[in-house]
Amino acid sequence: MLKRLASLLLLASACAPCFAFAQVPDDTAKAPATATSAALPASTPESTAPNATPTLDAQDLGTFFDGLVPYMLKRNDIAGGVVAVVKDGQVIFAQGYGYADVAKRTPVVADKTLFRIGSVSKLFTWTAVMQQVAAGKINLDADINQYLDFRIPPAFGKPITMRDLMTMTPGFAEVIKDLGMPSTRDLYPLKRYLAEHIPPRIFPPGEVVAYSNYGAALAAYIVQRVSGQPFEQYVEDHILTPLAMSHSTFVQPLPAALQPDMATGYVTATGKTIVPFEPIEAYPAGSFTSTATDMAKFMLMQLQDGQFDGATILPAATVQLMHSHQYSAAPGMNGYDLGFYQENRNGLTIIGHAGDTVAFHSDLHLLLDKDVGVFMSFNSAGKAPDGTAEAVRTSLFRAFLARYFPYTIPQPPTVATAKQDAARVAGWYWASRRENSALKLAYLLSQAHVSALPNGDIAVSVLKDPSGAVKHWREIGPLLYQQVNGQSKLRFVTNPDGSIRHWVTDDFPPVEVFQPVPGLLANGSFAPLTQLAIAVFVLTLLVWIGGAIARRRFRRKLELTPGQFRLRLAARIGVILQLAVVIGWLGLLIWFSQPLSLFHANFDGRLMLLYVLGVLAILGGIAIILEAAWRIARGPGGWLARAGELVLGLCAIYGIWAIVACGLVNFNLHY
Repeated sequence: MLKRLASLLLLASACAPCFAFAQVPDDTAKAPATATSAALPASTPESTAPNATPTLDAQDLGTFFDGLVPYMLKRNDIAGGVVAVVKDGQVIFAQGYGYADVAKRTPVVADKTLFRIGSVSKLFTWTAVMQQVAAGKINLDADINQYLDFRIPPAFGKPITMRDLMTMTPGFAEVIKDLGMPSTRDLYPLKRYLAEHIPPRIFPPGEVVAYSNYGAALAAYIVQRVSGQPFEQYVEDHILTPLAMSHSTFVQPLPAALQPDMATGYVTATGKTIVPFEPIEAYPAGSFTSTATDMAKFMLMQLQDGQFDGATILPAATVQLMHSHQYSAAPGMNGYDLGFYQENRNGLTIIGHAGDTVAFHSDLHLLLDKDVGVFMSFNSAGKAPDGTAEAVRTSLFRAFLARYFPYTIPQPPTVATAKQDAARVAGWYWASRRENSALKLAYLLSQAHVSALPNGDIAVSVLKDPSGAVKHWREIGPLLYQQVNGQSKLRFVTNPDGSIRHWVTDDFPPVEVFQPVPGLLANGSFAPLTQLAIAVFVLTLLVWIGGAIARRRFRRKLELTPGQFRLRLAARIGVILQLAVVIGWLGLLIWFSQPLSLFHANFDGRLMLLYVLGVLAILGGIAIILEAAWRIARGPGGWLARAGELVLGLCAIYGIWAIVACGLVNFNLHY
């Protein structure tokens, strides 16, 4: 459930890329293929050592992708996908696989079928920003408030700049509310969304990476302000038209001419859940729709210093600035250029961006020193319960790198202090990309656990291979780890006093870091204490009910004064309320984990009811504590009964603390 929640919070990452023009005519698009009997390895190879590296050309790419993609679609229950590759200024491969519509058996066609590219959309937003930077209308290091007609409140004594927005370091908390809408009729103006959903600031600007859809939408609104054009029209006039991207748009709903070519979205290809067109309110962060061949044109422009077919989209110097390193969360680790994040691998300089909606999952990669670009997109989440399209695109790209750019992985020796360092970094961590008020509980329940292994290696619960096995990591430098049997790195960063500040890895995009969870909120304490409290409350109710049944059967009465009886009744009601808080929040998170809940994610009413329930549970907890104190001091009951009351009172104290610490009574409707 929590992994599904995490994937939903990615529309929270919502976004995708657009691709290139294909030289493949419609009639060459392959019909869906049947999986071969060859087994796909549990994990893609990290390196290869062939006698001769295969030639990166249309023929070999056809052999490679035709043999791999249909199998991956079938194995992972994905309806369809598309791949495009550009090299040296040309589209050398563009191919659709599987179905754009399963019921109609409509094949995916590379230069016709439309995919929602999710957060890859941001690359168009950042390109528009850089056009305005080149025109002198936006200063990357100026306070963004000077460009707005509403104000981002000050915090931490530092203004947010456009450079902060483009490196995902503005310090904003996550924003989910109204990110997706039930229908396109519910969409409202971008300014209203931005003004009404200003996120809390949880980090100083420029210091901690925490991916922000809000920040990208804010940047697009600044382009709208300084250019004097609605953002979607600006992109149409200044990017799409010069690139001849005639099958691409930010517009929602799609223009009538494009609607027939829109791929149907699915949770799984064989399931019955069709995902309707996904309206995105923060549209510059994730609503772009395109074909693979249109996206190829965008990649060619980026690889050709802003030029495409005689048109200049960006000055060469601006493109070079856009592709230059700006931020890393740790020395030597992948970080951010301007808008693109770094994906350096196999000894290559790679930048790109991924994008996810509920149904569509895309990736765009630019191999800058090889003049190669790769785009892929899929129209299904994949097998339940957690979806596998993200794993498919990662495995597919890494297999591409292993085939065409083989790499021998260095194997440095393990450091002498590995066991001591493993014990030092072991613990519980949560992502910097988080919401810190209404849905704080969801992020607390999604903590990552770093565990020390007997040989000095570490394991990190959230880092797994495609088979689901947790990866192991070996220390090769001071607090620097390399994946065992792999090339990915993980580095811990320390505070001046030597304590762990955060860790970051290049095993996935550098959109967040993981920070230690404070005190009792760490799952090593929080989970068992919560389970104990729930068990004690449930047992108390059972004893209460059982005692009432026994007294009625044997016609016995409790010898209590009226005051004692009322306090005892209030305490028992308090136990029920404490349990009701658990059940209520669990129900909310289960509801929110459903595939389409993101598009009905305005649940203010539910939250207010839960907040009120939390207040009542605190009052009930106080009654439990008072009743326990009375029983311990004055009876009735022997030492066993008094010990039970002591345990119950301590659980009530913990319950009150947990309700407050997890933000379950903050009456904050930001999420």
